[in-house]
Amino acid sequence: MTPQPERRARLVVYVASVHGAGKTRRLLEDARRMREGGRRVLIGWAQTKGRPDVERAAADLPRLSPRLARVGDATLEDFDYATALREKPDIVILDELAHENVGDAVHAKRWQDALALREAGIGVIGALDIEHVETVAPAATELLGRRVLEIVPLSFLQSADEIIALDVSPEILRSRASGETVDEQTLSKLRELLLHTVDTLTLPAVQARKRSNATAFVYPGTEPLPFLRRSAAIAQALDLAFEVIGAPGVDPKTFEQPAFENGGEVLRRPMEPGTAVADALGSALVILPIGKIAARLANAPLASDLFIVGAGQTYLGENATGSPYSSTAGDRMRVGYGHLTVYIGPAAGSGTTFAMLDRAHQLAAEGVDVVAAFVDTHGRAETAAMLNGLEFLPPKLVVAGNGTSSEFDRDALVARRPKVALIDELAHTNAPGSIAPKRYQDVLAILREGIDVVTTLNVQQLEGLGDTVHRLTGLVVRETLPDGILALADEIILIDITPDALQQRLREGKIYLPEGAETALGTFFRRESLFARRELARREALRSRYRTRGSAPFERVLLSVGTRPLDVPMIRRASRIAARLAIEFAVAHVFEPSEREDREIVDALRTEARKTNADWIEACAADVPARLLEIARKRPETTIAVAGTHRKPRWPQTPSFARRLLDAGARELLVLVPPAAIKPDSR
Repeated sequence: MTPQPERRARLVVYVASVHGAGKTRRLLEDARRMREGGRRVLIGWAQTKGRPDVERAAADLPRLSPRLARVGDATLEDFDYATALREKPDIVILDELAHENVGDAVHAKRWQDALALREAGIGVIGALDIEHVETVAPAATELLGRRVLEIVPLSFLQSADEIIALDVSPEILRSRASGETVDEQTLSKLRELLLHTVDTLTLPAVQARKRSNATAFVYPGTEPLPFLRRSAAIAQALDLAFEVIGAPGVDPKTFEQPAFENGGEVLRRPMEPGTAVADALGSALVILPIGKIAARLANAPLASDLFIVGAGQTYLGENATGSPYSSTAGDRMRVGYGHLTVYIGPAAGSGTTFAMLDRAHQLAAEGVDVVAAFVDTHGRAETAAMLNGLEFLPPKLVVAGNGTSSEFDRDALVARRPKVALIDELAHTNAPGSIAPKRYQDVLAILREGIDVVTTLNVQQLEGLGDTVHRLTGLVVRETLPDGILALADEIILIDITPDALQQRLREGKIYLPEGAETALGTFFRRESLFARRELARREALRSRYRTRGSAPFERVLLSVGTRPLDVPMIRRASRIAARLAIEFAVAHVFEPSEREDREIVDALRTEARKTNADWIEACAADVPARLLEIARKRPETTIAVAGTHRKPRWPQTPSFARRLLDAGARELLVLVPPAAIKPDSR
């Protein structure tokens, strides 16, 4: 028999926004799964506090006896570190990692116990609230109106093998409230701090070209604050981490504070942008002021999109989040629409359906009329078991071609009229012959009936993230939905899970059938792909906190297209950027009098523009760049977007079209990487 490699002891830390987020229950559920997998797990410290669901999770799990400590006249119980060492289990469960140990303890703090256990070869799964992290405690003290006394150093979290965010809805917190209660505004801020902190601490160690960040270069003479505000706005809209680098000769102290205020991380080594961008910095987007370096980069093939910012430009618009469904959202108060809750995760198998069903049981226990209108268990036993005790509607059978599909029965749900309906897989494409082509359209109809909906979504299914997901994973997601749907959600709750945990679930057959697991591990479930989508899910959940107002560095994107097949997908791409920024979008086809027009391609471009609700502008001019600038300047704060070039600059050939626009006087420019599969013509 081949010996199995020895497992390295690991430290896994769950971080929650506030008390009542479900940390203890999550720890105990992990303990049960580990034990069922053959690991020896002991509960070192976890208090059920009399909650039935937590008591059930703790049932039959072996516990360490507590250490008794005399403090004054009282005898207190605490975690017994010495006994844990003697018992030598595979894993110890340790709740309340910020706790200060009492009596004659080996270590002053429980987080120190956790580190020592890992050093001794014992794995630890623990939890704490975000308020206890040293970098968050000052803000939390102000938000909560009380001093946070128990502090965990950031270095502890940095040393953890895995950090997992535990997001939770305000409604669930209210139902669990005991002792201190947190108002909704404070909770929202704490959830933001949680997602920011975990996002910072879990940057993936993947190939540089796969990273999802925007890098802004600060030049000598650049006014940092407006430049970084505008740079951060586009980074946030595209769910990109924001990094700031000073060019040689720029003191980082001059832009550290503006970078921090705008959520940026300062990279302290000075870089020459031309040299740094040559290896792409791993960035999806490079941002730099207009000038010689910008012009040189615009004339060369790039692996990153390029935003060239005009000198002295300060515009930063505050736009209400745009959506084709915004009138629906505006009518909600008037016509009594239902509330929409979306559980969002990084990939299939993240646990969004399980979390949705768990919430349904909590609502049912409180006497709420809840119905499982459509739940796809995908053959997962754990998920199927969660349907027990819930009322569910039988699916509607739709005959399509030679087959029959099981679909959500909208009419049956409207007739039943529960208070809350569970409708799984928001991005699902309905079978031909259904009432609506997409499930999100069914959900909108149910909301109009005044029925609350709880649903699920994987982050890669957001249409606006299609380019980012493709760049990060190399895969094209076919089943998507418009980003504007999320603007309607009353709650967006992140289900965070690590890539290792997802891959393990896949191997155990808990996501796909075993025969498909190995294929998935080599494609959509590659570790780097999961890391990337986990980043996106966290950032999308964080972005949802700001969804009522969005900042944009310009009011309109004007995409310049030629008579090229290349530009059809460019229209889709630029429209998604405009949608994420909640700004206007227009497409301009300007051609020279001598240019031979392929009307079939032009018709395809015009049709694609209409599909995206873009303004279509067509003109003939001897000087195409100059005419484009005239069109752009008719609307204030318009930025021209153009496909980048694939060819390397050589003298004496004509400069790239992006470079020609800059030479003609474009004050700002967005240069987008063209689709790699289609080589552009000489334009």
